[in-house]
Amino acid sequence: DDCSIPSTTLLIVKYTCLPESIIAAACARSGQRVLHVDSRNYYGGNWASFSFSGLLSWIKENQQNTDIKDESEDWRKLILENEEVISLNKKDKTIQHVEAFCFGDQDAAEDVEEAGALARVPAAGTSVAEEVAEEAEKECSPLESSVPGAENWESEKASSTDPASAEEGNITEINSENESSHNTASGESALELGKPEATLSEVSAQEPKKITYSQIVREGRRFNIDLVSKLLYSRGLLIELLIKSNVSRYAEFKNATRILAFREGKVEQVPCSRADVFNSRQLAMVEKRMLMKFLTFCLEYEQHPDEYQDYKNSTFAQFLKTRKLTPSLQHFILHSIAMVSENDCNTLEGLQATRKFLQCLGRYGNTPFLFPLYGQGEIPQCFCRMCAVFGGIYCLRHSVQCLVVDKESGRCKAVVDHFGQRISASYFIVEDSYLSESVCVNVCYRQLSRAVLITDQSVLKTDSEQQVSILTVPPVDLGQPAVCVIELCSSTMTCMKDTYLVHLTCPSTKTAREDLEPVVQKLFSLNAETEKGEELEKPRVLWAVYFNMRDSSGIDRNSYSGLPSNVYVCSGPDSALGNDCAVKQAETIFQEMFPTEEFCPAPPNPEDIIYDEDEITAEETGFNNSPETKPESSLQESSSRGSTGVKEHIEE
Repeated sequence: DDCSIPSTTLLIVKYTCLPESIIAAACARSGQRVLHVDSRNYYGGNWASFSFSGLLSWIKENQQNTDIKDESEDWRKLILENEEVISLNKKDKTIQHVEAFCFGDQDAAEDVEEAGALARVPAAGTSVAEEVAEEAEKECSPLESSVPGAENWESEKASSTDPASAEEGNITEINSENESSHNTASGESALELGKPEATLSEVSAQEPKKITYSQIVREGRRFNIDLVSKLLYSRGLLIELLIKSNVSRYAEFKNATRILAFREGKVEQVPCSRADVFNSRQLAMVEKRMLMKFLTFCLEYEQHPDEYQDYKNSTFAQFLKTRKLTPSLQHFILHSIAMVSENDCNTLEGLQATRKFLQCLGRYGNTPFLFPLYGQGEIPQCFCRMCAVFGGIYCLRHSVQCLVVDKESGRCKAVVDHFGQRISASYFIVEDSYLSESVCVNVCYRQLSRAVLITDQSVLKTDSEQQVSILTVPPVDLGQPAVCVIELCSSTMTCMKDTYLVHLTCPSTKTAREDLEPVVQKLFSLNAETEKGEELEKPRVLWAVYFNMRDSSGIDRNSYSGLPSNVYVCSGPDSALGNDCAVKQAETIFQEMFPTEEFCPAPPNPEDIIYDEDEITAEETGFNNSPETKPESSLQESSSRGSTGVKEHIEE
């Protein structure tokens, strides 16, 4: 309803992706008036998570090539003589080459309904393009969404057994297979980690449970499928921001439990910490000493410049060959610890990546990574909740026709929405995909190749089914990119029981299917009925989707033609494993707009708020409208309401 939209505000944010959501939260927290609109009916844009039926709807939407035309040009009457307009795209063109396939048994799926869904799911063919009703749970506003409450976990001192612990002293480890622990070593707020399911299964050669397509459809609400696949470094910029701003109260996390490597046609686990290295059976004692010596050097490489100065212009792979490391150790370090390109990464970049990996060990577990329960799409919504709590206004399904620019000053004055309402503001944030071709004529985009698989078992079976694994598959041919594989279990709340959700990502060279299908065939079986013994050992793909996504990160502002100085552009997801690019971009834009304001400070504790007599009187009479106390009060209520719902969901 256009009546509820203010005609004047300080900041208009277009799109609810991660960078925009962080900026909106930071601005609202600093007291600015924020209007956050999105033409979609869900939060997150290309950072969103979908249920299975929601993803099928998304697939159909992106396989249709029809352009959206203006129903009316009446809004042009609102443009004055001394103004000009910059039209915005009506259709998102960042997703291409979407191909979906069902490999599981399609047993009368047309008669199956998703539990709790409002519409029936049509039959699935080999190429999937079904129309399914969007999930109501993904359409709710930030304040209506489930908000995990703060829980206290028992503290457990980390044993200083890994290189990062040796360097930094007391670091609390959170064991994902046991109880989570609260990091109090440095007096910082710890993130909440969700309690994983404690179900253990014995390793057996028996064929896993047979999962049919109708079961996937029926349990579709158990899936939370991310469009972009990322993990959070435990000492990365996003984790630090979540802790600093106290937004971490809105989410729960699970440790990534394993770092895997693909070598000589086999998947094997990579030892990371000192304890893992010395407990490893796949390394000889000499190799263990070699590895520990090199990792210790990487932690303090800046203190020994003479050891790498001569190789600054060499690749990291060439540098590793000079360190007296065996081929298997070189492979582990390059692809599973540093996770860098064999051909494009120089020595200094490789050492920095290795040190970052090691410094993140031990903070929350034996790997450097965390994954948010219910998917990466929860993170933008967490910041949207913070913005809404501090007065931000949110409108989904609300498109913007154009930016209105003053000819004399060259600054943007307002936007005109699809209702024909003119909304004035001082600053405007837009996502790159909304800019028209005339503005982006000089911009060169990269592409990401993505695949999402639903499988029936893990790529590396162990005594625990509940594993979150990351695997880097090196390229077969020189010049090709490595493929990052993230495998999620059901305790991450992203897939149904007895299945795994597998994400594959790499920079594009061709279509996503051409880039990633060879890797899928190496790791998984695509046959509905497995006959060969070798194929039986591989996990079976039940369903898969491939698509290319635009990577608009790293584009210089000057590349955009005719962009007003008070319009700021945010990029979509990048190819990196972490989220540092989005956080850096959000902080940079915020500081350009409000250089004297602190970026995302923590909300005040109720106990720290000092009331004057007028406020106390108003509070006693029930008419307290103090802007200082209202946001925190809402935040606490929202947190306590969401806590029960999330707990019940996990226990189910």
